[in-house]
Amino acid sequence: MSSISSKEIQIERAKTTKIDQVDFNNIDFGRIFTDHMFVCDFKDGKWQTPKIMPYQPMTIDPSARVFHYGQAVFEGMKAYKDEAGKVWLFRPEENHARINKSAARLAIPEFPKDYFFNGLHTLLNLDKDWVKPGMGNSLYIRPFVIATEPAISASPASEYRFMIICSPAKAYYSGKVRVLFAEKFSRSADGGVGFAKAAGNYAAQFHPTNLAKEQGYQQVVWTDANTHEYLEEAGTMNVFFRVNDTLITAPTNDRILDGITRKSIIQLAKDNHIDVEVRRVSVKEIKDAARNGSLKEIFGAGTAAVISPISAFEHAEEVFELPNIEDSFASIFKEKLLNIQHNLSEDLHNWRQEVK
Repeated sequence: MSSISSKEIQIERAKTTKIDQVDFNNIDFGRIFTDHMFVCDFKDGKWQTPKIMPYQPMTIDPSARVFHYGQAVFEGMKAYKDEAGKVWLFRPEENHARINKSAARLAIPEFPKDYFFNGLHTLLNLDKDWVKPGMGNSLYIRPFVIATEPAISASPASEYRFMIICSPAKAYYSGKVRVLFAEKFSRSADGGVGFAKAAGNYAAQFHPTNLAKEQGYQQVVWTDANTHEYLEEAGTMNVFFRVNDTLITAPTNDRILDGITRKSIIQLAKDNHIDVEVRRVSVKEIKDAARNGSLKEIFGAGTAAVISPISAFEHAEEVFELPNIEDSFASIFKEKLLNIQHNLSEDLHNWRQEVK
């Protein structure tokens, strides 16, 4: 495996900054990008010298395999700035491991750890002014890999481009979300790429999500492809159910993304002596719990949204409104997560990594 130090990264600084043109109080998620980006190409069987350059369009051949066979994977991370001006990452080792796991599933070469972290830290130090302090503020980080070899034969590419771009962020979803339990469409199937952050996974969700929006719902809670009897993920998030005082979530498998926020919530629940069950969750069980009043809350969890409470769900033309409760698990876990991420509370599990 190749290795590289921060000093070996080629850096071209932006001549001017765009930051003064940004209203950080009014940001649409993922539409504004920082001054620089990280780029590293894979050619001749190895990763080349990484570069950091001004954020800009790039030229790519129309026959690049990514356009024809979908070899593309990505990650979602965030950087946070504390009250002392220090910048922190949250569990970044997990992101690096997961993008390589995703890449392997799509026959993309593994990206070296020191390239990833030295490149990321160098990029964040250049654009650290874009990381705004304050609860709820963050810098969303998007590492991704695409197949760039110009060839349209149906086989893995021999050339790739790894990039990191960054976008200032506030809340992903505002308010509570209404969801539709899927009866026909599936996010993924056994033996597929559901566990990977493959670009095509998300494209395949857009049509059924649009159909749900036409019915007044913001997201779809996906069910298993074989029977549509078991609940798996909520839109682009992992999903949790609170029945009485027990927190329930589906186990990860080759259909379900191994969410970093998901595993953090499970650990926080254990830390706070909340019963957690990681098991299959049936549609019938949740509908029955809603009818008898034991279903207290449902919420989605992910890097972009952090935690998104769900206020209602529909299945088989039956609508269930969830109660408004004080001290919800969703609000408790969100506060605890944000406090750790913003360096406002003790980090018992060493999840924070300072950007130096």
